[in-house]
Amino acid sequence: MKKKVVVTGMGVIAPIGNSLGDFETALKQGKSGVSRISLFDTAGFDVTIAGEVKDFDPSRWIDKKDTRKMSRFTQFAAAAAKDALTQAGLVAPAEEGRSRILSDPEMTGIVLGNGIGGFEVVTESFHKLFDSGPRRMLPLTVPLMIGNEAAGNVSILFGIKGPAFTQVTACASGTDALGQALDLIRSGRCAVVLAGGTEACIVPFAIGGFQMLKALSSKRNHEPEKASRPFDADRDGFVLGEGAGILVLESEAHALNRGACILAEFAGYGASADAYHITSPEPSGAGGGRAIALALKDADLAPEAVQYYNAHGTSTEINDPTETKMVKYAFGDHAYKLKISSIKSMTGHCIAGSGGLEAIACILAIQGGFYPPTINLEHPDPACDLDYVPNTVQYGPIDAAVSGSLGFGGHNGAVVFKRYTAQ
Repeated sequence: MKKKVVVTGMGVIAPIGNSLGDFETALKQGKSGVSRISLFDTAGFDVTIAGEVKDFDPSRWIDKKDTRKMSRFTQFAAAAAKDALTQAGLVAPAEEGRSRILSDPEMTGIVLGNGIGGFEVVTESFHKLFDSGPRRMLPLTVPLMIGNEAAGNVSILFGIKGPAFTQVTACASGTDALGQALDLIRSGRCAVVLAGGTEACIVPFAIGGFQMLKALSSKRNHEPEKASRPFDADRDGFVLGEGAGILVLESEAHALNRGACILAEFAGYGASADAYHITSPEPSGAGGGRAIALALKDADLAPEAVQYYNAHGTSTEINDPTETKMVKYAFGDHAYKLKISSIKSMTGHCIAGSGGLEAIACILAIQGGFYPPTINLEHPDPACDLDYVPNTVQYGPIDAAVSGSLGFGGHNGAVVFKRYTAQ
């Protein structure tokens, strides 16, 4: 029998809020976090909008001397991790302004998804290298830019001594990190795992690169909040976002033994590869559909037991109808009874951060009995013919929710969360 895994803490840094409460309120209000880019000068760019994290001061969560050794994506992860551990009751103050994990540090692990790493550091160091030579580069260029820096720093900050892994499967990274964490707990290798995703790549290099792929929305720079419009016939690409979503996962026995407040059950995970194309999903939707079906099988759930599907929903021409086919592949006729929505309509596409943020959205939806809306769904695409909760929050009981993620390279991941019931 599979070991039951539960969620006991959640932390959010997002374009629509830097706390769990603000994030939930924004989801219910259908609030857009997309605005004009302020992190760099967009002169000469076709794309001038993004889902930036706003009013983020890392010293609210982390000692200033520690933040100086962290890239922005790591600062997001550290802040979200601190809030998740605090909600779970698993941190205690310690010397030098750092908190320490209250669970057995050697049986506590970390799995964080990241797609790109410290792009702002890469950008700055390349400028210094080309303009002034190698001696002017940032001394910490390498440790600040590498993708595993977030997991490493979170381990150091909280004294976590179990496995500290980084999952890199592009936009599926955060979801796959959760799946790897689930397996670590079920196997008995860890009792507690801090897991999710983080990303901060709103920099000229990333915007320019995605712009050249024709992947980003460019025709609504004048009305940024309208640009991300999943499943809408008038969509023209995704909006780049940033942020982190981190969850505290525990075996049920460990959580009960310490009297933790259990938020949800993490019931299943599935993954697959399309083996089709480096940027486009396989057109039939079978690849992503298999990931969802595998997650449902792992959770021992019939498709009919699920009320909500949190879509990858990027707002690109190819993704949205393909994902509609995915849902039909996995859920069959029940697909037409599901409530489906994409919170990327509000946050933009936070790349690796999306999986963690969207898992948290599922858990909040289960707890609060609400379906986050897909905003900007004004002209439904005939190829997207399911119920995408258009524009306004809806309410109703949710016992089980699924979140799906698709990444460049054909990576597909899906996770299942259930309302927790004690045995």
